Amino acid sequence: MSTTTLSGKPLAALIQQRAQDEARTLENDGLRPTLAVVVATDDESTHWYVRSIERAAERAGIGCRIIDLGHDATQQVLASVLRDLSAAPGVNGIILQTPLPSNVRIDELVGHIAPEKDIDGANPLSLGRLAVGQPAFAPATARAVVEILDHYDIPVAGRNVVVIGRSAVVGKPLSLLLLERDAAITVCHSRSGPLEKYTKAADVVVVAAGRTGLLTGSQVSPQAVVIDVGTNVLPDGSLVGDVDEKSVRGVAAALTPVPGGVGSVTTALLLLHTAEAAREQSVGGRLPVG
Repeated sequence: MSTTTLSGKPLAALIQQRAQDEARTLENDGLRPTLAVVVATDDESTHWYVRSIERAAERAGIGCRIIDLGHDATQQVLASVLRDLSAAPGVNGIILQTPLPSNVRIDELVGHIAPEKDIDGANPLSLGRLAVGQPAFAPATARAVVEILDHYDIPVAGRNVVVIGRSAVVGKPLSLLLLERDAAITVCHSRSGPLEKYTKAADVVVVAAGRTGLLTGSQVSPQAVVIDVGTNVLPDGSLVGDVDEKSVRGVAAALTPVPGGVGSVTTALLLLHTAEAAREQSVGGRLPVG
């Protein structure tokens, strides 16, 4: 059978345009939305990604400050910078980019990001608010999955959705977002046993575990929609997802590509969240939900 490719690029362009329109409106009122990205690594792929955010922000008319603290930044320095950015009136959104030095605790650092500027849903307060339906920014990657499903008119209400991976960045917040859409959610992880026990009966499978080739064609049904969140760099420098695309393509009904799928939508959403945060901060309003 033919597998439909669910490209993220057309959706990313639409979201980027929304961010640009919002930024232009704010600039007419004398405010330029500004994003701050805190980096503490010498990993070149991370710096490449951060530069791509900077270029996308420029196209959208959103300011972007890159704070590169070096690969040996300490817990104290990182915490101080995040507190300063949270208090800075000229900064509307903050991202703490991973990876971070091995001697720092990210779970403690993200608590220093003000919730109203936490445009990637990293602060535990944001996840807690999301869990009970209060205003908060969802992690952009988790929201990107939902936006792709909506864009391609793929229903989830009353359908079996399997999420592989339980991270606080994707798996857990995505499960909350899908529950809000009345999906029947199963979350799989390293102790769940054979994936096919769950994925064979799934209408939608989202793979976000960070393991190359984790999901194969023998583990999905012909009607399944497969969303690949993984981004794994091979020794030759190429980028692949968590799905064994060769075996899944031709079996599943639809599949997101890597690259060009969830990642492109995630970047666009970070800019939209920044613009939305700037608007809410300017009027003292409420954060959007999701």
